[in-house]
Amino acid sequence: MSPPDTAAPPAYGPPALPRPGLPAGSHLLRLAPNPAGRDLAVGDIHGHFSKLRDALARVGFDGARDRLLSVGDLIDRGPESERALEWLAQPWFHAVRGNHEDYPVRLVRTGLVDRENYARNGGGWFLALPPEEQARHAAAYAQLPYALSVPTPQGEVGIIHAESPSRDWQRVAQALTSRSARGLATWSRRKAQEGDTTPIAGVRAVVVGHQPMADPLVLGNVHYIDTAGWTPEGRFTLLDLATLQPV
Repeated sequence: MSPPDTAAPPAYGPPALPRPGLPAGSHLLRLAPNPAGRDLAVGDIHGHFSKLRDALARVGFDGARDRLLSVGDLIDRGPESERALEWLAQPWFHAVRGNHEDYPVRLVRTGLVDRENYARNGGGWFLALPPEEQARHAAAYAQLPYALSVPTPQGEVGIIHAESPSRDWQRVAQALTSRSARGLATWSRRKAQEGDTTPIAGVRAVVVGHQPMADPLVLGNVHYIDTAGWTPEGRFTLLDLATLQPV
């Protein structure tokens, strides 16, 4: 008998909500309310889907009712990066584009990526793929929004990988039409490194990853939840967007 495939996304019944599509020309995806269950945000995954699956089981996640919202960086560094496409296909799983999704998209589209740098940052698995598989992965990551807007009974919550490119969340969709703003959204660490507690206007909270933390951190209304679940000593933080508390 074959051992169980622990990296595969868990199976659930039919989802309570249909999967929305990203409007043409937009980089921000607005989700519908989820009155049936919980919306849980998770920090950077980095190819550790077995560990993520264990974390979901511990909190009783049910994809027929609940949604899992990723701050991006699904891939690189971990041994299960190739499984990202299976997770992205699940109707209960939504992710924004992180800098580690940006690497393969740029590599396939332009070739203008420092391959040695990418390999040092965990991209060796992607560089070893056949060209047709590289293209398949890059096409999926290119379709990811740079930001998610999630309605909760207490107000709108934004999700973006690294940092909001605007001090007003209601201007983020327009800001993301700029390449430099998309760079901030996927790469910036300024707010975290400076300890900037200025809140982002026009939104209840913004949830981000990118900056590894020993514990979740809140600066103003920005919640940093990359608690390095992709390392042996780290853990995945699952943040309930209704309460803004880890579960």
